[in-house]
Amino acid sequence: MTSSVTTNPSTLLPLELVDKCIGSRIHIIMKNDKEIVGTLQGFDDFVNMLLDDVTESEATPEGRRVTKLDQILLNGNNITMLVPGGDMPET
Repeated sequence: MTSSVTTNPSTLLPLELVDKCIGSRIHIIMKNDKEIVGTLQGFDDFVNMLLDDVTESEATPEGRRVTKLDQILLNGNNITMLVPGGDMPET
């Protein structure tokens, strides 16, 4: 019996998916539990990212601290999860 492997043409590699997100909102969870939402402007092979219109949320002992930034450059080594089109959860 022979088995055939079919490839799904809609299957994307991770960097291809990130590339499709350029110009749209993206929700990023960082290793230090910071959460960032912004408009992806560009990235490189190391997934360092340039974001515009950024909201950064961080848990502190006093509560959740939210910071608004015009632009940010993220180091790809510190990214845990990317959610294309995601928005900051209301907590």
